Formats: sequence, structure tokens, C-alpha cells
Amino acid sequence: MSIDIDPLPDDAGLTVTDHIENTQFEVYTDRAVEPVETPEAAHYFPVDASVTVETASVEIPRVTIVETRAGDGTLLTRGDDYAMPSDRYHVGIDPAPTKFYLAFESGFSVSTTDRTTRIDLDAPSEVTLGFRSLHQVPAGTIETPTDPESLMEAVSLLGSALQTTSPERSFPTLRGHPPLIEPGDDLRVPDRIEPPDSGIRIVVPPAYEYLYPVVSLAYYFAAAVVPGDDPRIEGDGWSHSLEPDFERRTAEVLRQSFHFDCLARTEGFYPVDLHERETTDLDLDWGRLYDLPLAERLGEYLAVPFERVAPELPQWTLTTDVRPDPGNVEMLPFVAGELSIVRSPETANPVTAGEGGGVGFLRGPGTESTPRPASLGPDEFVRGSAGTEPVRGEAPADAAADRGAVPADADFVRPEPVDTVEHAWVGDGVPLDANKATLDAYHRRLEAGQVEQSRISVLVVCNDEQMREEGEVADLYGLRDMVQFDIEVRHDLTRAEMREVLESDVDFLHYVGHVDHRGMQCTDDYLDLTDEDLDVGISAFLLNACQSYRQGEALVHRGSRGGIVTLSDVANSPATQLGRIIARLMNGGFNLRTALHVAKRELITGHQYIVVGDGGTTICQSRSGAAAVVNIHNEDPPWNFSVNVYPNGPYGSGTMTTPNATSETSNYYVPGEIDLEDVSKLQLQKFLNLEVLPVFTPAGLVWSDEFG
Repeated sequence: MSIDIDPLPDDAGLTVTDHIENTQFEVYTDRAVEPVETPEAAHYFPVDASVTVETASVEIPRVTIVETRAGDGTLLTRGDDYAMPSDRYHVGIDPAPTKFYLAFESGFSVSTTDRTTRIDLDAPSEVTLGFRSLHQVPAGTIETPTDPESLMEAVSLLGSALQTTSPERSFPTLRGHPPLIEPGDDLRVPDRIEPPDSGIRIVVPPAYEYLYPVVSLAYYFAAAVVPGDDPRIEGDGWSHSLEPDFERRTAEVLRQSFHFDCLARTEGFYPVDLHERETTDLDLDWGRLYDLPLAERLGEYLAVPFERVAPELPQWTLTTDVRPDPGNVEMLPFVAGELSIVRSPETANPVTAGEGGGVGFLRGPGTESTPRPASLGPDEFVRGSAGTEPVRGEAPADAAADRGAVPADADFVRPEPVDTVEHAWVGDGVPLDANKATLDAYHRRLEAGQVEQSRISVLVVCNDEQMREEGEVADLYGLRDMVQFDIEVRHDLTRAEMREVLESDVDFLHYVGHVDHRGMQCTDDYLDLTDEDLDVGISAFLLNACQSYRQGEALVHRGSRGGIVTLSDVANSPATQLGRIIARLMNGGFNLRTALHVAKRELITGHQYIVVGDGGTTICQSRSGAAAVVNIHNEDPPWNFSVNVYPNGPYGSGTMTTPNATSETSNYYVPGEIDLEDVSKLQLQKFLNLEVLPVFTPAGLVWSDEFG
């Protein structure tokens, strides 16, 4: 069973452990309980595990929204403080580390504090608790020839993962992971992969640069992709052109249709108060749109000019550049599953060694990317090889060249800028300012179900005396009250000890030390992961050292999911700052890509770092589910601030969230930016006390537990 439910050893309640998502949380009762396994059919929604206990209360140590349905599933109410008369109820708790449902027959009341949610029954009763892992796996693998026309048939099957064609598929839990694709001599489709007949066709020329950008649309619309000269989307009686500027218009269709689905779904199973629905300037009949078949609904969506919709659309989260190469076909299901905007560039701007005049920025047409250490203070040094005296003061160009800041054999490329929060690159080359995504890392995302531990293990390795200050980041991990961490700090490892560390089953490695063309420096020798034959066990990592890209890439190829690495020399002080920021964000449940995005907002030197492997990797879930960043806009109360909310792990695009900062009860969909005005000092303090969050003030980045 993927979920274990056990009595608490020292308190009244249950421990729920999800071995797939590697999460654990507690549910408290008013008395000691012995859970009795119960049929899963006792719940209105599907669950993976179900038990019954006798209790008069259920308490969840987090602020949640409690959704109450009648015995037949009809939604009755949704909120955080209310009472209901005696009857048979199905109750949902959101957010929680798993989908969490209660079923019981009793009157009850819901109450919240600044840190807990409590359900009190009128009298002790049998309460059935159900839990469903948020993990999703593909239904199978499609084999296909990789020429564009054959590949169109495989891409047309990605929508088989949708669990509904209604607007509710904008919820991440109702989309499912697309089936995998792998090269084969003939098209072979497992029997269980059957796409719904959506009545939508995407017509594009049979070429990779046209096929790859529509994979997210094919998945989300369950559309058939067919060859044709004029790129367009069509249904019975309507057609929407994707020209001119094919990739831009494809992205607009995805953003517009997803936004409209989030607004229309409030007419269905979840008739909640949605902020975006309440504030839209579009006068559409959402009830009628909800009831239409998918093809008709999409036709009416796209009849609205994008220019009318654009002002109310949130910033999209991810753009993925997939080079138009048949070798990249296996990445398509993962890209589509993330609802990424997709581009397929024929070429990218190359970056050559020495471009930009030595120390300073590597410059390209219209962009600034990847700064090398510029002017260093007199006592500053870069994290280059420790085999010689550290380079202090202003780093000379020849010293940087000796350490190979941009190796002559490196194929660095500068992708075109994106309008999204995150950016990934699929294909040859080392991208500046983008996640170098790899297939092996994405496959390991699916293997997360093999994880059997319920504690999060973090290992901090500091292999240089002068960098001990960053070694103190260990204090920033484990600052959670619902996640159990095992944290270890080790110093001055030998080559053999470093091998042992890399082969160990550690969730996150935070490495502080030296890396150069010889590998990772240890006390007795260098460990070059590009040459070593080892089975890497660590799940994710930060290699906070000069030029750590190649060593990090090797970690991913040998077993890790992903990590953050450097493309050039990094000065010690800003590297220490970035290391501390990343530590707090990973501890808070941010994924690698979003964590680095936040760090770049504070430190220009963050552009010397990129993510390799699966940029969606997390080591734990954030307390509130999605990843959140607070932006304070003024310096004195009453406060005006905004909250950027990003998709994260199982809380993907379309998740609903409610800010617990004011009396406002409206929901917002993710991704989004929530604006709050005239918030009192007490309200803001209560909000910031809910969990440790990054807070950007006019003076820079602070943390919610430090905000004064």
C-alpha cells in the first residue's frame, strides 16, 4: 500500500505516511484511537487507503479549507468556520499532503486558529478517514516511428490521460500524466490508452518545429494532430488560425483556454467564489459554456480576441525550448504534462569562450546573462581550485581562463528570453539562464514511488575551511513542524568518503567546496564524476562551487533527479548568500527551478547558476501546498502586499488557494498574483506566522520569521 495510517505513539491521533510522495503528517483526535481498515468505497471521491476510528473531533495542524458535501455528493458549503446540523456528510480537507476525506453521520462545526483547523462532532461517532496520494503515473508507453507524420499519431494519444473533458480538467488531479513515448519501428499502443473523442483537430505541417510546440495543446484538448499546410485548430463549424507568429499564438491559445476553464468550472462540482471569475471584464455565459461539449466550448473561447483576455491572465510558469530533433521525442509527454509553453528553435545564439571581454558579463544580442565574478573586494576570493592560493581582489582574466570558466569544448547557447517564471531547455548545448532538462531525470520522477522512507535526509558537506560559514546552512533545514528531517554536516571528506556520500540514499546534498576541471576536490585527491563508475543515490543537490556544471550533469546521468550548479567561477560571499537562500527555499518545499528564480531576484550572481535535470524536483512539500513568495510594497502599516503563487509538485497549474491574511474568503487559481491592501499589522503577522516564506521588501529579501 502506498499510504500507511498508524496510531500516534505519544499522542491521540494518527500518522499518515505517503511513501510515493515521501510525505508524512499527523491528524489529531480527542482520544487514543485504533484505526480499523475500511472499504475505500465509503468515500465519495476515490482514495488509496481508508480507516475508521471513534472520536469526537479531528484536528489538522494547518489552516485549511473544509469542503462539505451531502451523502449523495452535492456540495453544501466550503470555508473555514461554520456549523452543520446532524446528517450524513462527506468532508474534504484542502490543502493537505495527500487528498484527505472524512465520512461520518453527525452534526459538526469547523473552527480555525492561526495554525490549526478543527472539526468538532456533536457527539463521539465513527469517522472514516480516506487518503489518496497526489502521485500520478503514466498508463503505459506508446512505441512510434519518429518521423513527424508518424509521431503525430502518438502525440494525438497524450489526451488519453485526461480524467474528464469538462472544465474540471484544469484541476491538476483530473488531468493525469500523459502516456510515455519511445522510438519503435511501428506504432504500438497499449489497450488501456484510449483518448476521448473531443472533436478537436490541430493541423500543422509535418515538421518537428511545428509539431513540438502543440504537444501541450494536444494533451489538454485531447486533440487529434493531423498534417496540413496552414497551422490551425478546428472543430465542427469553426477554425482558429495559428499564424502569423505560430509559437506565440500557440502559447496564447493554451493560456486563454486554461484561464476560461478555471472560470467556467465554478459552474460545476466546485461552485466556489473565485477571484478571477468575480473580477473578469468578460461578459460570458459561463453556465452555458460549462455545459457545452469540449469542441464547442473551445470554439467559443477562441472567438474572444486574445487582446481582450490578456490583461487578466497571470504570468505563466514554464516555457520549454525543445530543439527540433527526433532524439527529443521521449521528452514530449513530460513537457505536455507540465502544461508548458513550448518553442522549438532551429538555432540558438552560441556563446564562445572569452566573449564579453574576460571578467564581467557574457553578452549576447540584446541580453545579459551569466556574469563572471567582476570586481571582488580585497578580502574576497572565488571558489576555484584549492590547490593554489585563492584568487583575491579583482580576478585577472588569465586566472579565470586557467580555471576554465567557459571551457573551450563547452557548447554554451543563449536561448531567446521568455515571459514565463521558469525556462527549460531540451536538446544539445549548455543553456544560459535555463534548466538543462534531461530524459533520465524525468524518468526518475516517475520512480519516486519506490521511495520507502518517511523522513527527509539532508547532508551538508563542507570541504574547505574558508567556507565554513555556509556550512551553517544546516541550521536552516528541518525548520518544519510537520516534516521529519535527518540532517548531517560533514567536513573535509576524502575521495573515498565523497564516493560513499554520493552513493548514499540522501534526499538533498548541499555541497560547499572546490570544483574544477579535475572534479570535486577532496582532502586527498580529486573525484571526477565524469570518469568515475558509481551508482549515485542522492535525489537532489546544490553544488555551490566554481564551474560545477559538468560534475552536476554527471550526478544526474548516474542517478540523481536534479540539482543546481554553476557555469562559471563564483565569488565566495555571494555564493554563501545564495546557498543560504536555496537552503531555506528547499526546506520550504520549493522546487529547484522556482527556488533559483527567487534567488535571482535577490542576487544578480544567481545568473551564474542553472538547474540540471528535473527542475520540478522538491525534497518536501510546502506547508501550504503551492510555492508562495510575498512582496511588501510599503514600509509602514497598514500594509499593501502581493503573493506570487507558483505551481509546485502535485499542486500544479489549476490548484486553488486562499490567502489567510484577511477576512476575504475568495479563492484564486494557481499560477497567480494575489493583491491585498490595507492589511493590519496583526493580520500580516498572523499570515507570516503560518509558515516560513520569502518576503521581498523595498529593502530586499527577508524571511517571514524575521519580518519586523
